[in-house]
Amino acid sequence: MRGLLVAVLLVVGLSACAGEEDPGLMPGPPDVQVDTPQLRKIKARIGMEDCRPGPGPGSGDLPDLTLACLGGGADVDLASLRGPLVINLWQANCAPCRKEMPALESFHQEYGDRVQVLGIDYNDVHPEAALKLAEETGATYPSLADPGGELMGVDHFTVRGLPAFVFVDEAGEVTATVTGGVDSSAEVVDLVEEHLGIVL
Repeated sequence: MRGLLVAVLLVVGLSACAGEEDPGLMPGPPDVQVDTPQLRKIKARIGMEDCRPGPGPGSGDLPDLTLACLGGGADVDLASLRGPLVINLWQANCAPCRKEMPALESFHQEYGDRVQVLGIDYNDVHPEAALKLAEETGATYPSLADPGGELMGVDHFTVRGLPAFVFVDEAGEVTATVTGGVDSSAEVVDLVEEHLGIVL
């Protein structure tokens, strides 16, 4: 009996962030507030950058879907974005996300002027916990929020686990969606070269 309980707990833990697609993963409620005075205070304390809308709709692959900026700021229509851009899908309760955020921050600090980094707090109803995770890991690159799970089922954003990357070229075309975390900025550099053809 004890062995069965351990096995069940292990399966539940592994399916929380990565691995096979979780059939129990459901969109969250659409009324979660991601821009409150308290959240703005945390964001300011972190020094997290504001989200920046792109130049406007084009012929890219990104969906015509507007998401709020985590912790306040401008809303962003994903279809307006252009690359080169690395979109990182993450959640507050995802251990591999916590592990990779310092690597993404290091990449952002060194190469952000050539390849942008944009986080999306994906299908996550805990914006305060998400911002606290960003604070603990030193992540200052901007993040959008998708508390209602609006991206679930959308082309290029239906992932088998978190964290995940969506690579976007200068025309707004998605060149790859990759599931799995990274351990270093060098790994992000390699992914950018492989999926965006940019040598940094």
